[in-house]
Amino acid sequence: MSRGLRWGLIGASTIASEHMIGAMRANGGEVVAVLSSDKARGEAYAGKHNIGRATTALADLVESSDIDAVYISTTNELHREQLMAAAAAGRHVLCEKPLALNLADARAMVAAASANGVVMATNHHLRNAATHRAMRAAIASGRIGRPLFARVFHAVYLPPHLQGWRITAPGAGGGVILDITVHDADTLRFVLGDEPVSVCAMTMKGVMGVAGLEDGVMGVVRFQGGVLAQFHDAFTTRYATTGFEVHGEEGSLIGTDCMTQQAKGEVVLRNASGVAALPLTHENLYQRSVRLFQDAVAGEGTPAATGTDGVRSLAMALATVEAARSGHEVAIAPEA
Repeated sequence: MSRGLRWGLIGASTIASEHMIGAMRANGGEVVAVLSSDKARGEAYAGKHNIGRATTALADLVESSDIDAVYISTTNELHREQLMAAAAAGRHVLCEKPLALNLADARAMVAAASANGVVMATNHHLRNAATHRAMRAAIASGRIGRPLFARVFHAVYLPPHLQGWRITAPGAGGGVILDITVHDADTLRFVLGDEPVSVCAMTMKGVMGVAGLEDGVMGVVRFQGGVLAQFHDAFTTRYATTGFEVHGEEGSLIGTDCMTQQAKGEVVLRNASGVAALPLTHENLYQRSVRLFQDAVAGEGTPAATGTDGVRSLAMALATVEAARSGHEVAIAPEA
């Protein structure tokens, strides 16, 4: 096992509190410092989570000699500047999705990490789910023949403590598409082993979102290999369950309760022989993400989702926004 990293948190966030701090420590890592724009909040957060120090200065955190890597979980419009500073200081970076609010910034972030010789990863946690890894392997081994269609059910209820900027702040990258559809984009790419080329979509607004932000979306994306994939995302459905399905010429894979932050869910294969559950070994999604990241820092393999993966998921999300706005099928920008 690679050595645990010394981490700096850029953002005193809920996701760090609920998932990432524990994942870092479970992999032998140390959380050295936290950055918050609010001094009192940062100090309270550090005290609550037994973090050595808090700061309000980005340079103070990224230039500290006792930090190997940073985890960025601030609001989306801040990611570019923070990643650029970390990369320039030689710190490896695990960044939340979406990487940025536009593709030019996201591509510049990947280029900066490469130019400075640091590992960059996007925290697309769903790639680490046992369900999706099993589906990817089943498709790759031909168990459903040629894939034809996919369906993603990722409509959930956004709890009050997570609402905030996600439903009120367009300038921060709020809205369900940049928050949830971007995960669908990455998970579809990962499971299918294929690239999306165009998308059409319709949105719902005003149930929870304000300031023109969408709080529900349905769409269809066309993949390079011919697969059509349907997705349904929302902040507003209290009682829905999540799922991920892929239907091929010779079988169907049905994943249930799997578009989640928890290590759970099941997958069945339906074909001419009947119905069989795929064997799964569940593992904490974020612990696996951190483990693969620190392995990559040690020169062993790659992160679960790279910076380039983050660019490609953002490209589909932005095309979805444009498709809903225009009412037309929109081409998804290819990776430069």
